[in-house]
Amino acid sequence: MAVERILVVGNGGRENALAWAMARSPQQPQVWISPGNGASAAIPGCTVLNHAASDAAALASCCQTLGIDLAVIGPEAPLAAGLADQLRSAGIAVFGPGADGAQLEASKEWAKTLMQQAGVPTAGFWVATSAEQGKAIAQEQGKALVVKADGLAAGKGVTVASSLEETLAGIEECFSGRFGDAGQRVVLEECLQGPEVSVFALCDGERLVLLPPAQDHKRIGEGDTGPNTGGMGAYAPAPLFDEAGLQRVQKSILEPVVQALRQRGIDYRGVIYAGLMLTSSGPQVIEFNCRFGDPECQTLMPLLQGDLAEVLLACANGHLDQAPALTIAPLCSACVVAAAAGYPGTPQLGDPICDEGPGLASSQDSSQLFAAGVKADANGELQTSGGRVLAAVAQGHDFDEAFARAYKRLAQVKFAGMQLRRDIGHQVRRL
Repeated sequence: MAVERILVVGNGGRENALAWAMARSPQQPQVWISPGNGASAAIPGCTVLNHAASDAAALASCCQTLGIDLAVIGPEAPLAAGLADQLRSAGIAVFGPGADGAQLEASKEWAKTLMQQAGVPTAGFWVATSAEQGKAIAQEQGKALVVKADGLAAGKGVTVASSLEETLAGIEECFSGRFGDAGQRVVLEECLQGPEVSVFALCDGERLVLLPPAQDHKRIGEGDTGPNTGGMGAYAPAPLFDEAGLQRVQKSILEPVVQALRQRGIDYRGVIYAGLMLTSSGPQVIEFNCRFGDPECQTLMPLLQGDLAEVLLACANGHLDQAPALTIAPLCSACVVAAAAGYPGTPQLGDPICDEGPGLASSQDSSQLFAAGVKADANGELQTSGGRVLAAVAQGHDFDEAFARAYKRLAQVKFAGMQLRRDIGHQVRRL
């Protein structure tokens, strides 16, 4: 059965990219996005609904009224809250794990224990339930550790310390209440060394299809300096892995995790995002996420050729072996994020956005602009409404060409205090 009617849940650049990519499927399905953002309605083939991602009852009712064939849940918070379970209970095919599977991201401790039991390579860790306990562990180790809030903290609950003092400060920050309930338990990890890479696998509960590896840039400042963000840019395919390397990751990391989930009675249907560090002893898992990365998703979607909507439906129905082939364009894809002034602290909001290009939901043959923290005012004029405002994405035959196009597109957009890094992709650019 062809996918004709799709609901994408979420309001970020990731969700706009997913909606854009599925609307381009050969059957040209109608796509609804809820709640979307100020630029979502301009995506060809997309209609915006105003139900919050947290309003499961309204979304389920909406799916039934519209005859939705497939619901795709973008963000981690509604997945962790059980939105996929509630939609499935209403008879809707869903791409996205239930609350049980979403623990891969929603609890660092749960995920580390699962990895340990599955024999997946990852850093040694300790769990603390108070600042005093955490500091005692750090003092006993006598070295820098990675400090992670156990729960969901919008990508910001991590301190990669370079000294014992920074470790202690990170522990104090978590238990200070900055990250709410997410910081009431803290995972402390040994520091790993090496380049980072993200691998995304579409999963139907048993089988996997891997997408090209990507690298993102978490730090706000050029030269990978300053505090962590949700991500200031990305590129794909990251040359750190060839096909053989990806297959090793599938065999040694992803398949054991899926098997461990199945042993716990968890039928995981969605994307598994493995954040890896390539250490001298091989790839080790830094973290798992239960959704597409942002901005890696925006970077990857333009590379996917074939019927993405049908492939995601096959995952949702547990029949990935019957899905049409999903091929990858032989191109390089580059993504650069523009952020609001003050981000990743308190962002400056409400600034008018001026685009001298073809529009904030525009897509050309080799470039795209995906809006994220954007709202429309009463007159329909677009304003900043979040920390990361938009992402310029472009493709080329090499990374120099792709990044030149992405930065050229971003130069057409202006808003007060706009922040961007000029060195995204420095690992692969020659210019």
